[in-house]
Amino acid sequence: MSDQKIFAGPKVKRIRLSLNLTQTVMAQELEISPSYLNLIERNQRPITVQILVKLSSVYDISPDQLQGDTDGVVSDLKEVFSDPLLQGELSSFDELFEMADLSPNVANGILKLHRGYREALSRLSELNTLLVEKGQGTNLDETGVPADALRQILETKPNHFEYLDHAAEEFASKFDRNANLFTSLTNWLFEKHRISVQTLPIETMPDWRRRFDKHSMRIFISERLSPHDQLQELATEVVLLGLTERIDEEVQHLDLKADEAKRLARLEFARYAAHAIMMPYTKFLQSAKRMKYDIDVLAGRFDVSFEQAANRLTTLGRKKAKGPDFFMMEVDQAGNLVRRSGRSGYPRSKFGGACPKLDVFSAFSQPNYLLVENNIQTNDNQFITITKTLDGPAGAYGIKPRKTAILVGIDASEADVTIYAPALKNSPNEIGSNCRLCEREACLMRAAAPLARTLALDEAGSSISNFNFKN
Repeated sequence: MSDQKIFAGPKVKRIRLSLNLTQTVMAQELEISPSYLNLIERNQRPITVQILVKLSSVYDISPDQLQGDTDGVVSDLKEVFSDPLLQGELSSFDELFEMADLSPNVANGILKLHRGYREALSRLSELNTLLVEKGQGTNLDETGVPADALRQILETKPNHFEYLDHAAEEFASKFDRNANLFTSLTNWLFEKHRISVQTLPIETMPDWRRRFDKHSMRIFISERLSPHDQLQELATEVVLLGLTERIDEEVQHLDLKADEAKRLARLEFARYAAHAIMMPYTKFLQSAKRMKYDIDVLAGRFDVSFEQAANRLTTLGRKKAKGPDFFMMEVDQAGNLVRRSGRSGYPRSKFGGACPKLDVFSAFSQPNYLLVENNIQTNDNQFITITKTLDGPAGAYGIKPRKTAILVGIDASEADVTIYAPALKNSPNEIGSNCRLCEREACLMRAAAPLARTLALDEAGSSISNFNFKN
């Protein structure tokens, strides 16, 4: 047996105290001296494998109780100290292990305080949404994380950037649309910048979708991507080289403070311009009108994915050539929000999108099946939603592929120009913006009590809803 060393003195001490043993008694049972046990408990001596075996046999203690983060406390503390509010407070996470071992009650107290803090932020956000609906809201930041700060800004802005879109459309006119676009972009890169393109297998590039090696002047694209996503990655690299000044100008207009947020914004605008090259505005809008905004047909017409065509529908905001006001949201299997956008900004105050009754949360049980639904809210806002699951990059053996679901929505007042208009004749799905703001009674899927209502607690009976409330 190897002479492995473990420092877990505070845990040994807690075990001793829980058994009401003195150091002398425990030392005798472990066949070591009381002074050595004292040093172990103060983490000044290790627990060797021999002592570990003795602890296990004498006190029926699993080695796992002395090794690692058995209670998940350190993992939870890492999440707490990753909060922007506490950024820079720790030189390393080693201090968290010490806290969990030496002061477990203090550690649990910090976790409780942070949970209360996040819950308060969540309630504040929900209250702000309620005020926005009444025209009294303010723009409250929920977090200082650069990615979330950027997302919050972009959600409130129309997903159309006229200057960049015009530039991308003009740039796209240089390529032969009758030829394969991937080939045209590859030729442009070599002719203009002497950059070659190579697709690499998963085992060679397991952690990247795309990588530009400036030393060898080669762009590597992962074969795990679908042909549509490979084209998007290539187009993204092309616009970063060909439209860099225009992209930088759009970033400056956002007036971001953090450098990380600026870099993220640059990538977001590069992807926007890539879609504009793959689906030039004028041609896409003309086709969309003829096809009555059928997303599947548009995807086939422009040889793009369903997600790419749906995203492009949310960008049709050119001043003299607007399309319907589509909006979009994407979630993963755990219900985490991936992104939200819309031609006029994401309609958070009108639509919300966090109601568990929406198809986007149940779409994973019907993969790759198009779900079209008529939805009506308590305030009588009515929307048609088109939902479909998306397949992420292919995984190697043993790696679960990424699965998300996308919801494309449009207000019922504009839906008549789309192929999805007949859904308005179906019985409406009664939804709310989210459970804390929704006041629809007797909802089977309610997950939280309404923010502005008192629970109706009656021991003589139980409601069909988990959170029945008083009017």
